[in-house]
Amino acid sequence: MSHDKHQEFYDSLAAEWDLMFTAEDLERLSHLVDTFEIEPGYDVLDLGCGTGILFDMLRRRVGPEGTVTGVDFSFQMARRAHRNFPFDNVNVVDADATNLPFRADTFDMAFSFSSFDNFSDQRKALDEAHRVLKPGANFCIIYLVSSHELSDQHKQAGGVLAGDKLPTRERMGELFDVSHFDTVRIDDQPGLYFACAINVK
Repeated sequence: MSHDKHQEFYDSLAAEWDLMFTAEDLERLSHLVDTFEIEPGYDVLDLGCGTGILFDMLRRRVGPEGTVTGVDFSFQMARRAHRNFPFDNVNVVDADATNLPFRADTFDMAFSFSSFDNFSDQRKALDEAHRVLKPGANFCIIYLVSSHELSDQHKQAGGVLAGDKLPTRERMGELFDVSHFDTVRIDDQPGLYFACAINVK
Protein backbone atom coordinates (compact mmCIF):
# COMPACT_ATOMS: atom_id res chain seq x y z
CA MET A 1 0.00 0.00 0.00
CA SER A 2 1.24 3.49 -0.74
CA HIS A 3 2.25 5.99 1.87
CA ASP A 4 -0.69 8.20 0.87
CA LYS A 5 -3.11 5.40 1.74
CA HIS A 6 -1.61 5.25 5.23
CA GLN A 7 -2.02 9.00 5.59
CA GLU A 8 -5.67 8.80 4.51
CA PHE A 9 -6.29 5.90 6.89
CA TYR A 10 -4.86 7.73 9.90
CA ASP A 11 -6.55 10.99 8.93
CA SER A 12 -9.85 9.11 9.09
CA LEU A 13 -9.05 7.73 12.55
CA ALA A 14 -7.93 11.00 14.16
CA ALA A 15 -11.28 11.87 15.72
CA GLU A 16 -11.53 8.50 17.49
CA TRP A 17 -7.85 7.86 18.21
CA ASP A 18 -7.86 8.97 21.86
CA LEU A 19 -10.66 6.49 22.60
CA MET A 20 -8.54 3.55 21.49
CA PHE A 21 -6.43 3.71 24.64
CA THR A 22 -7.96 2.65 27.97
CA ALA A 23 -7.16 4.23 31.32
CA GLU A 24 -5.17 1.08 32.07
CA ASP A 25 -3.15 1.50 28.84
CA LEU A 26 -2.33 5.08 29.76
CA GLU A 27 -1.34 4.10 33.29
CA ARG A 28 1.01 1.40 31.96
CA LEU A 29 2.45 3.82 29.46
CA SER A 30 2.96 6.51 32.09
CA HIS A 31 4.72 4.00 34.34
CA LEU A 32 6.97 3.01 31.44
CA VAL A 33 7.80 6.63 30.58
CA ASP A 34 8.68 7.20 34.25
CA THR A 35 11.42 4.55 33.97
CA PHE A 36 13.34 6.65 31.41
CA GLU A 37 15.85 9.23 32.53
CA ILE A 38 14.05 12.29 31.17
CA GLU A 39 15.58 15.37 32.77
CA PRO A 40 13.90 18.74 33.35
CA GLY A 41 14.82 21.03 30.48
CA TYR A 42 15.12 18.23 27.92
CA ASP A 43 13.94 18.75 24.35
CA VAL A 44 12.07 15.53 23.54
CA LEU A 45 10.91 14.30 20.13
CA ASP A 46 7.78 12.15 19.69
CA LEU A 47 7.85 10.49 16.23
CA GLY A 48 4.45 9.44 14.93
CA CYS A 49 2.83 11.27 17.83
CA GLY A 50 -0.76 10.69 16.73
CA THR A 51 -3.06 12.87 18.83
CA GLY A 52 -0.43 13.38 21.52
CA ILE A 53 -0.92 10.33 23.75
CA LEU A 54 2.58 10.77 25.24
CA PHE A 55 2.57 14.57 25.45
CA ASP A 56 1.25 15.00 28.99
CA MET A 57 3.58 12.33 30.39
CA LEU A 58 6.57 13.93 28.66
CA ARG A 59 5.58 17.50 29.58
CA ARG A 60 5.49 16.60 33.25
CA ARG A 61 9.04 15.28 33.02
CA VAL A 62 10.70 18.04 30.97
CA GLY A 63 8.99 20.85 32.91
CA PRO A 64 8.49 24.43 31.71
CA GLU A 65 12.12 24.77 30.59
CA GLY A 66 11.95 21.73 28.30
CA THR A 67 9.99 21.10 25.11
CA VAL A 68 7.98 18.30 23.56
CA THR A 69 7.90 18.17 19.76
CA GLY A 70 5.46 15.81 18.07
CA VAL A 71 5.71 14.76 14.43
CA ASP A 72 2.99 12.99 12.46
CA PHE A 73 2.49 12.43 8.73
CA SER A 74 -1.29 12.55 9.19
CA PHE A 75 -2.38 16.17 9.05
CA GLN A 76 -5.57 15.41 10.99
CA MET A 77 -3.65 13.63 13.76
CA ALA A 78 -1.17 16.50 14.02
CA ARG A 79 -3.98 19.07 14.06
CA ARG A 80 -5.80 17.22 16.85
CA ALA A 81 -2.59 16.86 18.88
CA HIS A 82 -2.05 20.61 18.55
CA ARG A 83 -5.62 21.27 19.71
CA ASN A 84 -5.33 18.81 22.60
CA PHE A 85 -2.14 20.39 23.93
CA PRO A 86 -2.08 24.16 23.31
CA PHE A 87 1.00 24.80 25.46
CA ASP A 88 3.97 27.05 24.76
CA ASN A 89 6.45 24.21 25.15
CA VAL A 90 4.56 21.72 22.96
CA ASN A 91 5.14 21.87 19.21
CA VAL A 92 3.40 19.71 16.63
CA VAL A 93 4.70 19.34 13.08
CA ASP A 94 2.93 17.69 10.15
CA ALA A 95 5.92 15.88 8.64
CA ASP A 96 7.31 12.47 7.76
CA ALA A 97 9.66 10.56 10.08
CA THR A 98 11.87 9.82 7.07
CA ASN A 99 12.41 13.53 6.34
CA LEU A 100 12.45 15.57 9.54
CA PRO A 101 12.45 19.40 9.33
CA PHE A 102 14.94 19.86 12.20
CA ARG A 103 18.61 20.72 12.50
CA ALA A 104 21.15 18.09 13.52
CA ASP A 105 21.79 17.52 17.24
CA THR A 106 18.53 19.18 18.33
CA PHE A 107 16.92 16.68 20.71
CA ASP A 108 17.93 15.06 24.01
CA MET A 109 15.67 12.04 23.57
CA ALA A 110 13.18 10.56 21.10
CA PHE A 111 10.19 8.22 21.34
CA SER A 112 8.08 6.34 18.85
CA PHE A 113 4.91 5.02 20.45
CA SER A 114 2.75 2.63 18.39
CA SER A 115 4.05 4.11 15.14
CA PHE A 116 7.36 2.58 14.00
CA ASP A 117 5.62 -0.13 11.95
CA ASN A 118 3.89 2.62 9.91
CA PHE A 119 7.08 4.36 8.83
CA SER A 120 7.45 3.98 5.06
CA ASP A 121 11.20 3.40 5.37
CA GLN A 122 12.26 2.27 8.84
CA ARG A 123 15.97 2.51 8.06
CA LYS A 124 15.60 6.09 6.83
CA ALA A 125 13.52 7.01 9.88
CA LEU A 126 16.33 5.74 12.14
CA ASP A 127 18.91 7.63 10.07
CA GLU A 128 16.88 10.81 10.57
CA ALA A 129 16.48 10.13 14.31
CA HIS A 130 20.27 9.68 14.48
CA ARG A 131 20.79 13.02 12.72
CA VAL A 132 18.46 15.13 14.88
CA LEU A 133 19.38 13.52 18.21
CA LYS A 134 22.34 14.71 20.26
CA PRO A 135 25.22 12.30 20.90
CA GLY A 136 24.35 9.94 23.75
CA ALA A 137 20.60 10.51 23.37
CA ASN A 138 18.19 7.58 23.71
CA PHE A 139 15.68 6.55 21.06
CA CYS A 140 12.90 4.29 22.35
CA ILE A 141 10.23 2.41 20.40
CA ILE A 142 7.23 1.37 22.51
CA TYR A 143 4.10 -0.73 21.92
CA LEU A 144 1.62 -2.09 24.44
CA VAL A 145 1.57 -5.38 22.49
CA SER A 146 4.29 -7.79 21.38
CA SER A 147 5.54 -7.74 17.77
CA HIS A 148 3.65 -11.00 17.20
CA GLU A 149 0.41 -9.58 18.65
CA LEU A 150 0.79 -6.44 16.53
CA SER A 151 1.25 -8.52 13.38
CA ASP A 152 -1.85 -10.58 14.19
CA GLN A 153 -3.93 -7.45 14.85
CA HIS A 154 -2.90 -5.97 11.51
CA LYS A 155 -3.59 -9.16 9.58
CA GLN A 156 -7.08 -9.28 11.10
CA ALA A 157 -7.68 -5.59 10.36
CA GLY A 158 -6.52 -6.12 6.76
CA GLY A 159 -6.51 -3.29 4.26
CA VAL A 160 -3.83 -0.69 4.56
CA LEU A 161 -2.42 -2.18 7.80
CA ALA A 162 -2.19 -5.82 6.67
CA GLY A 163 1.53 -5.76 5.90
CA ASP A 164 2.69 -3.37 8.65
CA LYS A 165 4.95 -5.06 11.17
CA LEU A 166 7.93 -4.58 13.39
CA PRO A 167 11.33 -5.92 12.32
CA THR A 168 12.52 -9.17 13.87
CA ARG A 169 14.73 -8.80 16.94
CA GLU A 170 17.83 -9.51 14.82
CA ARG A 171 16.79 -7.08 12.08
CA MET A 172 15.97 -4.35 14.62
CA GLY A 173 19.47 -4.71 16.04
CA GLU A 174 20.93 -4.41 12.53
CA LEU A 175 18.84 -1.32 11.75
CA PHE A 176 19.99 0.42 14.92
CA ASP A 177 23.59 -0.56 14.16
CA VAL A 178 23.70 0.78 10.58
CA SER A 179 22.02 4.02 11.71
CA HIS A 180 24.74 4.56 14.34
CA PHE A 181 22.97 3.56 17.54
CA ASP A 182 24.42 1.15 20.06
CA THR A 183 23.68 -0.42 23.47
CA VAL A 184 20.46 -1.82 22.01
CA ARG A 185 17.89 -3.28 24.41
CA ILE A 186 14.87 -5.15 23.05
CA ASP A 187 12.06 -6.56 25.14
CA ASP A 188 9.37 -8.39 23.15
CA GLN A 189 6.77 -10.19 25.25
CA PRO A 190 2.98 -10.50 25.41
CA GLY A 191 1.59 -7.03 26.14
CA LEU A 192 4.82 -5.13 25.53
CA TYR A 193 7.33 -4.32 22.83
CA PHE A 194 10.20 -2.08 23.73
CA ALA A 195 13.37 -1.31 21.76
CA CYS A 196 15.80 1.30 22.99
CA ALA A 197 19.26 2.36 21.82
CA ILE A 198 21.78 5.14 22.36
CA ASN A 199 22.78 7.55 19.59
CA VAL A 200 26.45 7.54 18.67
CA LYS A 201 27.90 10.34 16.57
